[in-house]
Amino acid sequence: MNERSSVAELADSLRREVERYPEGRKLPSSRALMERHQVSPGTVSRAIAVLVAEGLVVSRPGAGVFRAAAFAAAPGGPAAPAARPGDLSWQEVALSADSGPRDLLAAPVFATLRVPPPDVIDLNSGYPHASLLPERLLAAALARAGRRPGAWDRPPTDGLTELRGWFARDIGGHAGPISAGDVLITSGGQGGLTVAMRSLAAPGSPVLVESPTYSGILAVIRAAGLRPVPVPIDADGVRTDLLADAFEATRARVFVCQPLFQNPTGAVLSPARRAEVLRIARAAGAFVVEDDFARLLVHADAPALPRPLAADDRDGVVVHLRSLTKAASPNLRVGALTARGPALARLRATQVVDSFFVPRPLQEATLELVADPAWARHLRTLGAELRDRRTAAVAALHRELPGLLGAYRPGGYHLWLRLPDGTDDAALVAAALRAGVQVTPGRPYHAAEPPAPHLRLSYAAAESPAQVTEGIHRLRTACEESVG
Repeated sequence: MNERSSVAELADSLRREVERYPEGRKLPSSRALMERHQVSPGTVSRAIAVLVAEGLVVSRPGAGVFRAAAFAAAPGGPAAPAARPGDLSWQEVALSADSGPRDLLAAPVFATLRVPPPDVIDLNSGYPHASLLPERLLAAALARAGRRPGAWDRPPTDGLTELRGWFARDIGGHAGPISAGDVLITSGGQGGLTVAMRSLAAPGSPVLVESPTYSGILAVIRAAGLRPVPVPIDADGVRTDLLADAFEATRARVFVCQPLFQNPTGAVLSPARRAEVLRIARAAGAFVVEDDFARLLVHADAPALPRPLAADDRDGVVVHLRSLTKAASPNLRVGALTARGPALARLRATQVVDSFFVPRPLQEATLELVADPAWARHLRTLGAELRDRRTAAVAALHRELPGLLGAYRPGGYHLWLRLPDGTDDAALVAAALRAGVQVTPGRPYHAAEPPAPHLRLSYAAAESPAQVTEGIHRLRTACEESVG
């Protein structure tokens, strides 16, 4: 049983027990609950927190946990009337003046973050399984960060100088074109994308994107009131001939790309096209937003990685985005944008209006994390684990669903599966869920009508290579039901 289901089951059991208690009665101790239910201290703590949040119990440090006072009428008086639900229909009119329902924009992002039931294998999420994340290392880093002098003081709005310097060296190299003064610390990758889109393009204007591309990029662009324009890619990355045509046709001033282990295809921008992308954008007077989300997820058997585009950019064309979230924890919402000149000033102004700054304790903890020698060891271990899961996925696909998998690169966390023409990818995803595996439909990764049906399969969230293999076996069952 996983931790999530253990907490839910214990909370449900305690909820039924507490409802029989008189007000003020003390619950059994944490040790007693651990022994009775055979669970860990963390499970007990989280279950009690659920009941506290529901108002069923109150926690008194040093004394214990007690049944909370229930709301009731005065003694001898009439029972309090049940509250009538309010009339919320007016909100539909009030919100109709906006550009449209935001839940439609956010639906693909919600789908990516959806946690499947315990009996469903997760081949959907972009976050590595909890067993692949450095939880002890993070806990130690956070504890040390909390003891740093000034750890709870207000940080500089651009971010801690030391952390900005670390990102500058990690992105551009020790003698590269990026300095600490060119870095803005952001709230993770998605927060950085939002800042970049709201800063670099005027509302209503076109933004060029790879096709297909990460659905979260499309959601950010549309939420900012911008119009995504697709530029097809192949195994070598974006088609630079079509990129030049798109700039000329649209007069766009921003191109968003993922040159390394592109999501969802896994493509890596070829050396010849790297220079072309920068040349074309510079000639168009446009920015290249480089989303370098997967650099820390390189597999153990991958060849040497190409440098970021930003490391070869002397003219301020590239706005680079880097995040530690995927390799560290979904909760370490710390990333960085790099830019120079007026573009950096615009990014800084947008972020300070939106959120002031990234919390200092998180920045301090990030510094502690990346300075620890165990961080490099963790990345090597993660690379080996992702390699093993990818190897299992590729073998299982060739055996169970031959012909769906095209070319792939050893890095990132996903595979892009080409479905037979006419396949309804949404129906297949629903059939897969019924078969006990969660995967991602290809449609949300396209800014316009997709040229063919696809599925994205992520192996990072699986608990083990064996679970990846079992998940693909279940996917075959779904394909037989849905496709034939």
